[in-house]
Amino acid sequence: MKISLFYEFPLPRPWSEDDEHQLFQHGLDEVEAADKAGFSTVWLTEHHFLEEYCHSTAPEMFLAAASQRTKDIRLGFGVMHLPPPINHPARIAERVATLDHLSNGRVEFGTGEGSSVAELGGFNIDPADKRAQWEEALEVAIRCMVEEPFTGFKGEHVEMPARNVIPKPLQKPHPPVWVACTRPSSVQMAAQKAIGALSFAYTGPEALKERVDGYYQELEANGAPVTPAINPNLLAIGGDLSMMVAKNDDEALKRLGIGGGFFSFGIMHYYLTGMHTPGRTKVWERYEQAVKEDPTLAYGPGRGAIGGPDTVREFLRSYEASGVDEIILLLNPRSHEGTMESIEIMGKEILPEFIERDQKAVADKAKRLEPVIEKVEARRQPSDAPLFDETYAFGGLPTGRDKFTAGEIPEAMAEINEGRVKAAQLEKEQKAAREAAN
Repeated sequence: MKISLFYEFPLPRPWSEDDEHQLFQHGLDEVEAADKAGFSTVWLTEHHFLEEYCHSTAPEMFLAAASQRTKDIRLGFGVMHLPPPINHPARIAERVATLDHLSNGRVEFGTGEGSSVAELGGFNIDPADKRAQWEEALEVAIRCMVEEPFTGFKGEHVEMPARNVIPKPLQKPHPPVWVACTRPSSVQMAAQKAIGALSFAYTGPEALKERVDGYYQELEANGAPVTPAINPNLLAIGGDLSMMVAKNDDEALKRLGIGGGFFSFGIMHYYLTGMHTPGRTKVWERYEQAVKEDPTLAYGPGRGAIGGPDTVREFLRSYEASGVDEIILLLNPRSHEGTMESIEIMGKEILPEFIERDQKAVADKAKRLEPVIEKVEARRQPSDAPLFDETYAFGGLPTGRDKFTAGEIPEAMAEINEGRVKAAQLEKEQKAAREAAN
């Protein structure tokens, strides 16, 4: 089992002027340390308008910066929102491919639909449309990454003419594709499409085994690829509390404080029970009050990678026994010093044995899945992408309704040409004056 980190970048109020700056700088320091420690991937979510709970609104920017400070750790979108009002498929392809080059081929392309009122409403997306938007956008984004040129698409939510989208990813044909899954039916859907399942559910290792087994059973029985490269893997979140590893259990609990449960509380606030006034509602204050009423919200044994090395090791082994391919560990808000120590202890005392076992497990799994992959590939449907019209070309001035013409460039070119004429005339006059003086 691979062990990775999961960033939401929470920032509880009150905020000082430098807090957001420090948030990202501390994150870069942590990812650099995680790379050296041996963590498999850093997964970074994308959310919008979820103040305090998640300030990770432009994951590709942070991951690009992280790519320049790391060598081996993979860089995962966990996840990028695919509905076109949030991210146009061509822009998705461009950003993912660019990051893939900057990182020397370390991108994991996690995708999702979005679920919160804040985000769907903020971008005027009807919740009834989000699955169809994700499906269309995924097809178009992947085709933009692999086709030269992309030959065009006309769907219910995405319409785009032929264009050659550049750059193309370094990983061929494209980075591994994943989809966020919060329900067993979503895990089943991922298996049917032969893409990775980011199982963002908090069921614990016992119930997780059912999802793992169900994924591979569904993959073998009904998996049919929707992307050029399949990704038959399943990732899970390691509990609902933040990772905090220290020399012993007591020290870890002390460093965890009450922040451990803020992630789960934020989900409840933004997705289920909370009413939020932008820029006014104080989410952390609400959380603090909730913890006073029910201290178990902040901590509970076995609900996260929390404790000394022995405790955390046993926690991780229980997930490893479920058969999941990768586990991601949450990070505690405003705990940079504790997080850095946690990463160091994990790298020295815990990760090596899991890395060694994972190398063998990956090889064994590849061999075990060989006949399954053959079945899956046999179900691949021929592409219905249109053939490229070799006579198609574009050019000239962009025109719009009411015969509007975007004339900025012709005006600029005319100004440039006028400048050239004046410069030539001036040079001619100066030359004549020099000759007359001689």
